[in-house]
Amino acid sequence: MNLKSLLLSCDEKTVRILRRVLSDLEIDVEHCSAADDAIRRITRQRFEAIIVDGANAEEAGNVLRGAKAAPVNKRALAIVLVEASVGLKGGFEMGAHFVLHKPLAVERAKASFRAVRSLMKRERRLQLRVPVQIRVECYGAGRYKAKTIDLSEGGMALQFSGRVAKENSLRFSLELPGMDQKLEIYGELAWEGNEDQAGVRFTNATDEQRNTLRQWLNSQLPEPEPDDPPVNCRLTDLSLGGCYLTTNSPFPRGTRVTLSIKTDDVEVHAGGIVLVAHPEFGMGVEFLQTTTEQRDQVHRMITTLRANGDKSPELQVKPDGLEPLLPHDGFARLQVLAAHASATEVSGAKEASETEDALIDLFRHKFQAPVETFLEQMQEQRQSIESHTR
Repeated sequence: MNLKSLLLSCDEKTVRILRRVLSDLEIDVEHCSAADDAIRRITRQRFEAIIVDGANAEEAGNVLRGAKAAPVNKRALAIVLVEASVGLKGGFEMGAHFVLHKPLAVERAKASFRAVRSLMKRERRLQLRVPVQIRVECYGAGRYKAKTIDLSEGGMALQFSGRVAKENSLRFSLELPGMDQKLEIYGELAWEGNEDQAGVRFTNATDEQRNTLRQWLNSQLPEPEPDDPPVNCRLTDLSLGGCYLTTNSPFPRGTRVTLSIKTDDVEVHAGGIVLVAHPEFGMGVEFLQTTTEQRDQVHRMITTLRANGDKSPELQVKPDGLEPLLPHDGFARLQVLAAHASATEVSGAKEASETEDALIDLFRHKFQAPVETFLEQMQEQRQSIESHTR
């Protein structure tokens, strides 16, 4: 089943190029020339991406707000096409995850949409729900019994036996049919249905838990959809909090990613969030470090990268889903720490977040700056650090 996108634009050349590019990438396009028509379709159909031409900023913003308000499209990827005079700042102010500059060229647009397609596929798989009834033990301030109604990589719907849990964060224990071990995973209540039903969104799942869920869900599908290959990137800047990677296919801002690097001796992985997305050039990634496991992964990643000395090592990056866009101060992530995080973990995460990191500060506060301005500031910062370490 092809991915689906909605395109709002009155520019015939833009529409023609995007139809060609998206068709080559097996992404279906529904074209609207009027905002009212686009909003009407958004309320009735699911789309993996909403693409709007920012020539009319008010209409573009209304359509993207309409998508976020529509239950079936609230997680759709928002892409805004802007003139150079509007820039990244104008596109993000309309509500974009990703901003592309007009006029579009076929090959350049295709490079940008390759990463977009990979994220669209990952998001669809996260939302794909398998109907299944499995007994679940829920632990919070109290203990609750429930059965799953359906299950996905990102969460599950539950029917409680008796009293419905009221705690926001809970630990869940369930046995997936055909799997050897119990799945112990943390989550938060995302919605409450009629009477004894509720929805759960998994939080801070480990790599092992995600792989277990993915393996079981794939076994339930007649033809599981393969992920796209990871994006190859080059490291240019590195700090204890994050890194900047050059690639002609960066992921949109807000993408949760897994970075990996292979050497002759070891393969290292670490998680991150894309805070800066420069189409056709690169992206700035903040490392995820809210749990002990995440911080250990980041430490190994930084040690491996630094061992390359003056080389510009190549990393592979793949998307793990789309997160709500972070506020400038970057501390929102502390509010979604899973309930199982110990006081030491929370304290360590807060200390890491509050540690001065010039590169992450640049990512958080200058993501809307023109690419040339951003790169100049990053180079000045790099030269300042190098002069202090000599």
